[in-house]
Amino acid sequence: MQLRKWLVEPEFRIERDPEKCIQCGVCVRQCANDVHEYDEEEEVVYSDSTNCVSCHRCATLCPTDAISIRPFPLEFRPNAVWTASTLRNLYKQADIGGVLLTGMGNDQDQPMYWDRMLLNASQVTNPSIDPLREPMELLTYIGRKPDSVQFERIAGQPRMTTQLEPQLQLQVPVMFAAMSYGSISYNASVALAQAAQQVGTFANTGEGGLHKDLREYADHMIVQVASGRFGVDSDYLNTGAAVEIKIGQGAKPGIGGHLPGEKVDAAISATRMIPEGTDALSPAPHHDIYSIEDLRQLIYAIKEAVCYSKPILVKIAAVHNVSAIASGCVRAGADVLVIDGYRGGTGAAPTMVRNNVGIPIEFALAAVDSRLREEGIRHQASLIASGGIRCSADVAKAIALGADAVNIGTAALVAMGCHLCQKCYTGKCNWGIATQDPYLTKRLNPNIATRRLVSLLESWALEIKELMGGMGINAVESLRGNREHLRGLGLTNRELQILGIKAAGE
Repeated sequence: MQLRKWLVEPEFRIERDPEKCIQCGVCVRQCANDVHEYDEEEEVVYSDSTNCVSCHRCATLCPTDAISIRPFPLEFRPNAVWTASTLRNLYKQADIGGVLLTGMGNDQDQPMYWDRMLLNASQVTNPSIDPLREPMELLTYIGRKPDSVQFERIAGQPRMTTQLEPQLQLQVPVMFAAMSYGSISYNASVALAQAAQQVGTFANTGEGGLHKDLREYADHMIVQVASGRFGVDSDYLNTGAAVEIKIGQGAKPGIGGHLPGEKVDAAISATRMIPEGTDALSPAPHHDIYSIEDLRQLIYAIKEAVCYSKPILVKIAAVHNVSAIASGCVRAGADVLVIDGYRGGTGAAPTMVRNNVGIPIEFALAAVDSRLREEGIRHQASLIASGGIRCSADVAKAIALGADAVNIGTAALVAMGCHLCQKCYTGKCNWGIATQDPYLTKRLNPNIATRRLVSLLESWALEIKELMGGMGINAVESLRGNREHLRGLGLTNRELQILGIKAAGE
């Protein structure tokens, strides 16, 4: 006998003002979750709160502002151990008998360590710099740096003779995180690629391959090699500006991926090089990587394939022994190390894995930067911090903590219109972002989304310059790894020690 559905109450409640509602049916047409229904006989719109995911599409587009969405008023008896979310999960699993899935990043009430770190500011003895009147440098180079630089004089002018490894040049120290075509829509993929080109940074294909229409933006695209090897061939590797080997992901360390067959249409089939309508299952491990030596073999196989012309990134999840893993990756030949913290977003992940596996990016970044410096190999790889970067202050703090640059994923989707309803895995994104439904996809205008992404990064660049100017710094190079510009607030001595920063007031 199936469990009675009334054991799981709706999460949200639709409230409709009858005096404002004109029965126009906009909400009916806009909702992909079948929350609203128009009764033709009674000529009235009804709403079933059961399916509401609080994406705000109906409320936002209602021409008379007649719809409100609120948390469902029915509450469980307060219990510090058996919380409402715990009970809901138990009821759902008793009903479906399967793994609970979720989208986006960790939403648990756990410390945000960015918010517990404060930046320094110059005063009398170290004057601040006015970014409106003085030049400020955000230009960032990502890639392996030489042990030393040699010069010789040619016609009386010094010329560098050291051969540099390939570098990625960023106009702002922010890149777009890996999001595959399939997990997000075609229009969202186009917007990310266009914005990366316009701003002078890089987008990442994720494990979904590179759509043929995006090849015109390839000089600002990082192509990914993940465990499923979808869309990977020699042409793909040589098309992108860099190649990323994905070992782990912050939202689901040690877990593979799954794109349902119903999402694999002709375009995704061609891009991923798999049969149309089949599930795209990426295994948890790379089946040819079981050691650092195996990883080194793949890194150099890719370097050979691209004739050593592109930097090779390795992406790992932030886990307990991340500093040792990072050291091994760098010694294996990685030119760039991407560390993805446990607040990183995802299109789909087991809820229990997302909420309970991994560590915060702040601790992982500090540990890795310290370990590589202690071993004298910090210059051999750039560090990219990813997973939960929300604003320009987070970017500045990450750089001061040791990052060369950061990745943003969720923030970029929010800039395009995402409302974090966390139902990406259903493919029913009402904002046209995390869906392959043609009707829903066209709701996202890629040119408007591009403009919003460009505006976001340009505004962050201005704010980073303001923060740097306040510190008396005129180049991002001077901020990188300079933890003297950070102070902890409300942190334990052990937390301060791991982060390598002093307490506020010291």
